[in-house]
Amino acid sequence: MRRLCVTLFATGLCALAVSPIAALAGASSRNLPPPDPTAKNLTPYMISLRAFDACLIVQSRLQGTTREAVHTPCSCYAKLAVKNLSKEELDAFRATGYFNDSARQKALEALDSCKLPRPPLG
Repeated sequence: MRRLCVTLFATGLCALAVSPIAALAGASSRNLPPPDPTAKNLTPYMISLRAFDACLIVQSRLQGTTREAVHTPCSCYAKLAVKNLSKEELDAFRATGYFNDSARQKALEALDSCKLPRPPLG
């Protein structure tokens, strides 16, 4: 879970999910955990599920609300963030389990588009 959150927050949202790890849009690439070997064969859909789970955790904590309350905007975020990734960014995610710098920028833009607050830079 911790790895998922980093991946997700590295992807656009971390502090979060199952074990805060996977997708923090605002995370710095300098403070990321070691690569996640479970990400190697993930499809774009599976990556979006990780981003969605991370979003639910991070945004509910960030906004002080329930996961149900952020379900729709997090669904928007996860779909948009992954849809906008290039093949190279998807491959980089599979190699590490988190978003690289260019993918993180796209994840931040997806947060903005889906009207979710950006997490504090860590």
